[in-house]
Amino acid sequence: MDSNEILAVVESVSTEKGLEDSIIYSAIEIAIASASQRHFHEDAILSVEIDRDSGTYKTLRTWTVEETTNPEFHIESHKSPEESNLNIGDKFVQEVENIEFGRIEAQAARQVMMQKVREAERENVVSKFRHQNNTLVNGVVKRVTRDNVIVEINTDIEAILPRDQLLPGEIYKINDRIRAVLQIKEIEGRGAQLMLSRICSEMVTELFRIEVPEINEDVIEIRGIARDAGSRSKIAVKTNDGRIDPVGACVGMRGSRVQSVSGELQNERIDIIIYEDNPAQMVINALQPAKIESIVLDEQNHSMELAVNEDNLALAIGARGQNIRLASRLVGWELNIISSEEAEAKEKLIETEFQAKLIDSLSISENEAELLVEAGMKSFDEIAYAEEKDLKALLDKTDEKIEELKTAASDAALIEAMGEFSAEEDELASLNDLGLSTEDIDSLKIKKIKNKDDIAELSVDELKDLIVIDDKKAAEIIMKAREGWFK
Repeated sequence: MDSNEILAVVESVSTEKGLEDSIIYSAIEIAIASASQRHFHEDAILSVEIDRDSGTYKTLRTWTVEETTNPEFHIESHKSPEESNLNIGDKFVQEVENIEFGRIEAQAARQVMMQKVREAERENVVSKFRHQNNTLVNGVVKRVTRDNVIVEINTDIEAILPRDQLLPGEIYKINDRIRAVLQIKEIEGRGAQLMLSRICSEMVTELFRIEVPEINEDVIEIRGIARDAGSRSKIAVKTNDGRIDPVGACVGMRGSRVQSVSGELQNERIDIIIYEDNPAQMVINALQPAKIESIVLDEQNHSMELAVNEDNLALAIGARGQNIRLASRLVGWELNIISSEEAEAKEKLIETEFQAKLIDSLSISENEAELLVEAGMKSFDEIAYAEEKDLKALLDKTDEKIEELKTAASDAALIEAMGEFSAEEDELASLNDLGLSTEDIDSLKIKKIKNKDDIAELSVDELKDLIVIDDKKAAEIIMKAREGWFK
């Protein structure tokens, strides 16, 4: 490839594709270096520099400076400090003779150049749409393949709508108009791609943004959304103006606004609820019209146990568990639902077990233990810090006996806490047997991974998300944690 040919290629491709000259020059440099590689050792590192004015180019070869005694030293990719007059780790660069290209080399260079140009052209197109990432776009179906629907979203610009991103039962034909959310995704080996989706949560959000002016004006905020595409969605809304009802604004006159959104989504059912900072109240709102009778929060495990009566149980759970599942995703807590009868039985069992502890630890009668529990004192700490006058009125004991009772309760609370701490320490110590470092164990503890069983239930990818570890080591640790399952 001579200098005039290079200049002509740059000018024609730059004009045709609308790319900067520097991008074309870079593509040609990579192409020439790649085609030249076949005349050198596979470990040789080559680069090409083109003079932007004359079109002439030179080929450069790079070696890394390394001691010859290093086991990794390779004559094709390394130079010794004596040979290069440089320090270890430096790069030694030398101009080599340009390769005369035959037909095969020229064809290879042309293919590499066009590939790089296409990549640059695609990135150029993607960059124009980055500000529209995760927003709603309109388009026209241009082609339909087995796996994808190809949609023109702008003049001569196409995006891919995979079939698994369509709503269940949706069928599109050529020239059909379509609305979908644009998502710019990095595809391995192909770079950034313009993709579309109709099943993502943003689809519902964007449609409401069109139908409800108050959302665009920031008078109403959509604070959360959980969706089973094509079936049901729950969205949590909040108003920044106390005079406006956010649910009413989203529903619209006679339901016109929400029906318009639902119609675009194959009549997907949409529940609109009031957002609350209090997660318990948020759950109550999310499960309406089912009535929740009691909620027990476990903040440590980020879960809630909900009790509902038998009449509301099926309504709260929903078909195939959909209602409780969407509510859980919307609130961000694990929700466990039981009947009121089960909740009462469970509470009675806990109270009975605690009464037995009171009798044993505080040396009091069964009747006195029952009086304390009925008064709402359901832990040793609550008894230890209770007002003396309240305990005296409840149990009819002297000041001295009340003081002894509070001291015994305080001691029992301490022993109980130490027992729980010791058990947790034993579980964490067992992780040392798996070959985990102290830092890794501390990281796992923060992320609620406390024992071997917790590790055993993880996949390799899940463990890698929690700590810095390679695939092989992660697999070894998980299999070691599972050894106890087979004994």
